[in-house]
Amino acid sequence: MDSYTMFAEVYDKLINVDYVGMADRIESIFNKHGKRPNLVLDLACGTGSLTLELSRRGYDMIGIDLSEDMLSVATDKAPDIRFLCQDMTEFELYGTVDAIVCTLDAVNYITDKRRLKKMFSLVHNYLNPDGIFIFDINTEHKLKNVLSDNTFVYDEEDVFYTWENYYKKGISTQVLNFFVESGEGYRRFFEEHIQRVYSVAEIKEMLKDAKLDFLEMFAWEEGRKIGKNTEKIVFASKKIY
Repeated sequence: MDSYTMFAEVYDKLINVDYVGMADRIESIFNKHGKRPNLVLDLACGTGSLTLELSRRGYDMIGIDLSEDMLSVATDKAPDIRFLCQDMTEFELYGTVDAIVCTLDAVNYITDKRRLKKMFSLVHNYLNPDGIFIFDINTEHKLKNVLSDNTFVYDEEDVFYTWENYYKKGISTQVLNFFVESGEGYRRFFEEHIQRVYSVAEIKEMLKDAKLDFLEMFAWEEGRKIGKNTEKIVFASKKIY
């Protein structure tokens, strides 16, 4: 069993996310901009928790993720949803969709700016006319000052893990060391995650180049106002046609 298989097994135990609140926020953006999407793509859907929550609200969902193991968990949760194992910078669909969402700072994991530009272009290609694209990013403040060179230790029921962070020149390297209870002992495995800082100006420029019209941005944790201590920014854009 490889490490990513193990991470998929414990992901939902360790990632404490209010998916109901996240879906509420997404729907509020839909409503604000007069969107009534039917078919929605969840890019980098992971174990499918947000995909499932949006499906429960009546949206026809497609989920895309690069990890087969994450998608295996997602399929167990929601066997009626279409999940595709694809790289979000090279994804292909059979047709267009009304909306695309990409959450939980998945954009920061695309450390090559050229590949992020390509993803934005694909988003444009697969959106219906006037379709909406919603995504979020971790800010420089979070990666540089909050995570920075800090180490965090967690003890969650049958999982103990450490989270070491290193920051240098706009790149955050995050090393997770897991001990998962298994029978009378523990299984140990590692995960290394790398995220890149993107400025608001860079994001807006790439959206413009991809013919995606910037609609709004706001701080996730503060509701709307973006400040120097904002850790996550939500962006909304629509297809220009």
